[in-house]
Amino acid sequence: MKKLVIMMVSVVLAVGSASAQNIFFSAKEGTKLLYANLNAKGKADTYTRLTIRKVEGSGNNLTIHYVSQALDKNKKASDETSIEVPITITVVNGVVEWNMKSFAAPGTEAFITIEGDKLRLPSTLSPGDKLDDVTFTMTLNMGFKIRTEVALSDQKCLAIEDVTVPAGTFKCHKVSQTSVATVMRKTVTSKILTWYAPGIGTVKTESYNDKGALQNATVLEQIEK
Repeated sequence: MKKLVIMMVSVVLAVGSASAQNIFFSAKEGTKLLYANLNAKGKADTYTRLTIRKVEGSGNNLTIHYVSQALDKNKKASDETSIEVPITITVVNGVVEWNMKSFAAPGTEAFITIEGDKLRLPSTLSPGDKLDDVTFTMTLNMGFKIRTEVALSDQKCLAIEDVTVPAGTFKCHKVSQTSVATVMRKTVTSKILTWYAPGIGTVKTESYNDKGALQNATVLEQIEK
């Protein structure tokens, strides 16, 4: 369940946010974004590919259907990672909202109940802007119940800066947040930094534990349009 929470939050970060003038993710069907998932030593253990399968609507009112696929260290889909996870987001007047069940592990969607705040991002984002706190619970019921509580707080835009990753150099909005996930009476606190580029989405993320040590990171490796 801990891995499910981490995957869910990671996918949320990878999809990005929206602006009334510049949408902070790609909305072109067929676009593929390849991310390297780095460990604390900066080594790529696995990769993730996001593919836009379908886009409905236009402008600041869209529904975008992604699939996320986990790849091994050789950028290949093994028997264990070949499942494609569907992700659906909507953009209404420039504000992003996620279908929370999109982030359930494959095959568990019918067994998960999600209650609480929805994940939303504002139509504009500038340095100094603060985002609303979000709290929600996930209950997995497969003969026994596992309840996970998630709280996202201290969400704010820190700066606009250039970031260089393997896919290139991008002018990004740097956003920070604190994630607290409680599963089976165990609480994991993380500080997450994310760099978003207009028209692309997430370019880079870094996750730190409650002692300030880097735990993992993601970097945009390649863009295919």
